[in-house]
Amino acid sequence: MVDLPKTKERDWMKQRVMAASLCVLIVFMLLFFRLVYLQLIKGEEYHRLSETNCVRLKSIKPSRGLIFDRHGELLVDNRPAFDLVMVLEDTGSVPDTVSLLSSLIDEPYVDLMEQIQKAGTAAFYKPIVLKKDISRDQLAVVEAHKFDLPGIYVEIEPTRHYIYPETASHLLGYLGEVNKKELESGMLPHVRAGDHIGRYGVEKSFESYLQGRRGGRQVEVDVNGRVVQELKTVAPVPGHNLHLTLDLPLQQLAEDLLEDRDGAVVALNPANGDVLVMASNPGFDQNDFIGGISTRNWQALMNNPGRPMINKTIQAEYPPASTYKILTAIAALEEKKIDGDDTTFCPGFYMFRGRRYHCWRRHGHGHLNVVDALAQSCDVFFYLAGEKTGVDALAQYANGCGLGRPTGIDLDHERQGLIPTSAWKRERFNEAWFPGETLSISIGQGFNLVTPLQMAVFTAAIANGGTLYRPRIVTAVKDVNGHLVREMDPEITGGIPAGRQTLDLVRKGLTEVVEGDRGTARSIRIKQIEMAGKTGTAQVSSRKTGEKFDNENQKRTLRDHAWFVCYAPAENPVIAIAVIIEHGEHGSSAAAPVAGTLVKKYLGLPGPEESFDAAPEG
Repeated sequence: MVDLPKTKERDWMKQRVMAASLCVLIVFMLLFFRLVYLQLIKGEEYHRLSETNCVRLKSIKPSRGLIFDRHGELLVDNRPAFDLVMVLEDTGSVPDTVSLLSSLIDEPYVDLMEQIQKAGTAAFYKPIVLKKDISRDQLAVVEAHKFDLPGIYVEIEPTRHYIYPETASHLLGYLGEVNKKELESGMLPHVRAGDHIGRYGVEKSFESYLQGRRGGRQVEVDVNGRVVQELKTVAPVPGHNLHLTLDLPLQQLAEDLLEDRDGAVVALNPANGDVLVMASNPGFDQNDFIGGISTRNWQALMNNPGRPMINKTIQAEYPPASTYKILTAIAALEEKKIDGDDTTFCPGFYMFRGRRYHCWRRHGHGHLNVVDALAQSCDVFFYLAGEKTGVDALAQYANGCGLGRPTGIDLDHERQGLIPTSAWKRERFNEAWFPGETLSISIGQGFNLVTPLQMAVFTAAIANGGTLYRPRIVTAVKDVNGHLVREMDPEITGGIPAGRQTLDLVRKGLTEVVEGDRGTARSIRIKQIEMAGKTGTAQVSSRKTGEKFDNENQKRTLRDHAWFVCYAPAENPVIAIAVIIEHGEHGSSAAAPVAGTLVKKYLGLPGPEESFDAAPEG
């Protein structure tokens, strides 16, 4: 053996070897203590977890955003719902368990098994929803037999609750289960199979704000799938709240006034287009759609001749009848075909190319100017005004007044109505426009079609001096803490193509409709204020213009529709209303009283909320 020389290099090497040995020792000590911790301290717990298998992740459904009316009154909230679920991994014999469950809760075995088959084998570890929102009685039975039902659990989730059933049902809308195509579209990143999304109304239009984001929970479950402890939780994010323009008390009154009559009512704030009332009758109970509407209830809705699933304020199109005379007056005045001083003699009919076109007043109105003609709704005056103006000019002004096109409201399936032109008829029917057809459209008959919302927007524009607003139904979106997320400002979409002089004449004529001694809606006159309006009677069955028609001796479905549009007070309007009563026969007696009662309610005027006396028709 040769002794190494005691050099500086030898000392340096010895120090390094000792340091390395010390590090190795420390590492082994750490491993030893970790092993002791795992085996002696946590060993029992981890053994239990490995034996009972396992830690699971559970998704937490967020609360959907709330919906309030303009006064802060809660319209739609959420309530706890008890969903019945099955985890296949924890279930012994699936058919036996489902069979027992079926007998206990009185649900068809086939329906329960169908939910399992829909989920497929991929859902072996995941809860499968067998039935959503079970009743309290069913919940009690399941809890009492939970040891006989392995793999069957009850999950509590927030679900929609419409506080005022059937109130504003077409505006608020309802929810429905998301489908496979929607999930695969990638448009709903926070939605999972089995979730419900907005299908109709503002529930659909504002889905992205209302739905919120899911959270999650990491839990330890025992061998029977029961939760032993919660390991970690990520809280869900609630959806944002909507603040509507709707006036709940006025909406409820409008629906009460419609009672069992089919029809629609729209009320707007002329200053900004806010929708105060959107009533369509008959309606439906939105709560019936929670958890899936039953076949019986769906068939009842589909078989109802009143078409309750149609929002008649935006989806039903009607001839505007004499309410269209407002438009004819504007067009004729602006085109200089008539002026405020021109008078026309109405003998009760107008002879045109050998054919007699009757006025609704068989004995005639005598001499009238445009203000008188509007007040008394003289057909003959507007036959002549429309003939002079022409079909295409009338259409041009109608489009300028917002008719014949959607208003742009934030609701699906809005119809645009129809304002005919000579070119339209040639393209549609391959026929020329007949001059006699101009007489018909001049008084709102013929091919003309409008929605109640279009007429309300048009009337509001007359009231405010000519500004067309996009109807607004939501003013603000706020988070759960009340912080503003989005504010919706009023939006101007155009202006009525009429000068001040024309609008003054039209407004004077509409005021005379209610306030004049010969006005067709004088029966709804209110002592405290002046109102302005226009009646209309829309033909349902085909007949010659001006032909005498006996409504009372006709089948109900052949009787005329009743229109009334108005605003109030006449000089400083704060509300504009359009009312249509299907087969109500006369605007003055069926539709006008509804509007008059709403005006009194909105303005807080004294007096009972009751119908006005019937009045002569126009």
